[in-house]
Amino acid sequence: MDLAQQLEELKMDYVRLQGDLEKRESTAQQVDPLIKQLEAIEKQIAEVRAKLRT
Repeated sequence: MDLAQQLEELKMDYVRLQGDLEKRESTAQQVDPLIKQLEAIEKQIAEVRAKLRT
């Protein structure tokens, strides 16, 4: 898988998790695990973007 494809996949995962997070928040469920996953994906996105720039 090339970097551009990997970036698109990470973005899709991020959007999906954001939706899940909103659903959990609206039903007063625990959101900490999802927040940690979002933070991890943000880091991965930043790493892939840095590789694309070089």
